Amino acid sequence: MAKRPPKLPKSLKVERRGAIAILTLARPEKRNALNDTIVLGLETFFATLPASVKAVVLHAEGKHFSAGLDLSELKILSTEEGVAHSRGWHRVFEQIEFGRVPVVTVMHGAVVGGGLELAAATHIRIAERSTYYALPEGSRGIFVGGGGSVRLPRLIGVTRMMDLMLTGRTYGAEEGQAVGLSHYLVEDGTGLAKGIELAKRIATNSSTTNFAIMHALPRIAEQDRASGYLMESMTAAIAQGNEEAKNRIKAFLEKKAAKVERN
Repeated sequence: MAKRPPKLPKSLKVERRGAIAILTLARPEKRNALNDTIVLGLETFFATLPASVKAVVLHAEGKHFSAGLDLSELKILSTEEGVAHSRGWHRVFEQIEFGRVPVVTVMHGAVVGGGLELAAATHIRIAERSTYYALPEGSRGIFVGGGGSVRLPRLIGVTRMMDLMLTGRTYGAEEGQAVGLSHYLVEDGTGLAKGIELAKRIATNSSTTNFAIMHALPRIAEQDRASGYLMESMTAAIAQGNEEAKNRIKAFLEKKAAKVERN
């Protein structure tokens, strides 16, 4: 008997297209502001991904990707409760970053606060030209709580993040591309098609290699050189030792696989 798909909140929608799943933030009336319902829905979605899904595309309905934390649902918490709440979001976003499959995010409009933290936890980011980025926590009297202070400085540097938070500065799509917030910059309305194209390409990779890129590569980059070289050699040996890798290399040597060409 086939398993029923997990029940997700109405603020999340899922569509399957072969080996990829398209996950949509569907709360446009709130500019896709994040709340615990959405975050727990994300946890359910990624924890129950079918084995046949090899990549995920994350995008959003309406004019904005996500305007960040839904302040209308912000509760006054004790210090202990606040730490637990933030750690809950960390757990979910870590499940995305270090999950089973790569996630391609398509951004447009506002990518603000928690919305930027969510995007930063994914692996490939596409920005449409309408995209703009901000971290308004400084003016709200709060602090990032979804892992932004860990992930974003690794993307754009500590001082750029300080500038965003202290001054309320925003980056447009071009500025975000230049500093590393996005990998691809596309015209408005074309981001989802680009995201699906990339996800389909990613889904054809070896699952072992994709897993190594997601899990080993970030950790290698943070190690000292000697430890990094050792971890790289072990990861390379594991990746090339499975049957799928051997078959792919054989196909290339027999000229049955495509050569690298400029896109």
